[in-house]
Amino acid sequence: MIFPVVLCGGSGTRLWPSSRKAYPKQFISLLGDESLYQTTLRRLSGERFDRPLVMTNEAFRFLASQQAAGVGLADARVVVEPCLRDTGPAVLAAALMIARDAGADALVLVAPSDHVIPDVAGFRAAVDRGVAAAERGALVTFGVTPDRPETGYGYLELSAPPDPARPAIPLRSFREKPDTETAERMLAAGNFLWNAGIFLFRAGDAIAAFEAHAPFLMEPVREAVGKGVKDLNLFRLDEAAYSAARSISFDYAVMEKAETVHAVPFDCGWSDLGSWDALWKEENPDDDGVATHGSVTAVDCHDSYLRSEEDGMHLTALGVKDIVAVAMRDAVLVADRSRVQDIKGLVAGLRAAQVRQADDYPRFHRPWGWYETLCIDNRFQVKRIMVHPGGVLSLQSHMHRSEHWVVVSGTAEVTVGDEVRLVTENESVYIPLGARHRMANPGKLPMYLIEVQTGAYLGEDDIVRYEDAYGRG
Repeated sequence: MIFPVVLCGGSGTRLWPSSRKAYPKQFISLLGDESLYQTTLRRLSGERFDRPLVMTNEAFRFLASQQAAGVGLADARVVVEPCLRDTGPAVLAAALMIARDAGADALVLVAPSDHVIPDVAGFRAAVDRGVAAAERGALVTFGVTPDRPETGYGYLELSAPPDPARPAIPLRSFREKPDTETAERMLAAGNFLWNAGIFLFRAGDAIAAFEAHAPFLMEPVREAVGKGVKDLNLFRLDEAAYSAARSISFDYAVMEKAETVHAVPFDCGWSDLGSWDALWKEENPDDDGVATHGSVTAVDCHDSYLRSEEDGMHLTALGVKDIVAVAMRDAVLVADRSRVQDIKGLVAGLRAAQVRQADDYPRFHRPWGWYETLCIDNRFQVKRIMVHPGGVLSLQSHMHRSEHWVVVSGTAEVTVGDEVRLVTENESVYIPLGARHRMANPGKLPMYLIEVQTGAYLGEDDIVRYEDAYGRG
């Protein structure tokens, strides 16, 4: 049995504006109908795998649970990291939990939540090739056989060229992202792989490696696990202890220092989708080098990626070359394809200028569903709200606004003061300023409503919560 650990706390911005801090790329349906996180969970499920252990942060705890349930893995163990500490403490916490529950010899497979691996059977075969080395005590990493001199990935230097007779090869070194000339030499040498950031080991061996090479992490992370508490269907690591852990990656903390590291080569169409150029490749460009997604028309265009994220927004391009254009309701990106690696810096500049689109997503996800603003002006705001089946908003009141709810699909159970009643399609209810109220969806289908707010202040912090099914303050 293999115990999967999915690292799901990242908030990358290299695919901005589609991926933002409030709703990062692992949760987005970038390719197909499922999110990258959901396809990762599917890849790591089946008779050979135990239920996944998902390491995420406070902001994504409910998203991680909901999307896991969406692919039939409602029993996924979601672990909440109270603060960001990179992958080193996260991997150690997972190894300690699995060793405690399943024993030190339990095999642990650690994988990022936001990678693309189309050949699932090939990936699982690669995992099988690493099992023997892991059971002998090695820390196993997985590397992608390179087909070009890529400068956007780190590299693994093998002690010998890949050999089918040796499924796991001792690793000589880790290499940082190279320049073009160095990448070309690595490709020609034949004993370098792209670092995929996927690891296989026995839980006890990983813990021993941390004790040897990163002992400074042991006390705070062990305490964070020991003092962690179950919270609803989540496990929450102790905040004070985990905050004391140093922020460091698993590679830096352990893998680059350990002596018993082996690498398994694989070639399964892997991509970390680290840039719009990588997504352009995944979208299968046509003979003119143009790839499109969504509602797009391209005329006389070449070597470009054109993407519309909105059903009601049609993106058109005429005579463009070597660009990336991504259109969303609240933000549009137009970039030279050769500059897409600089988008992270662009977003940092937007954040410094306090541009809300730098981090905020047009649709705000909550444990009960989501809402989006359709229109806002002085003293009024119109929202569309979706509540999951069984979802329930907190019992709350507002100091500065009143609300009018119109149900447009499904049935809402509405509480206003001491009155509780059902509101069905095309019916409405008024919430006076200061009244205690809540809504819930008692049905089996999503419920949608339109909310009209009026008042002197419409900010989301104008909420006084009295009861909350999700433990929010």
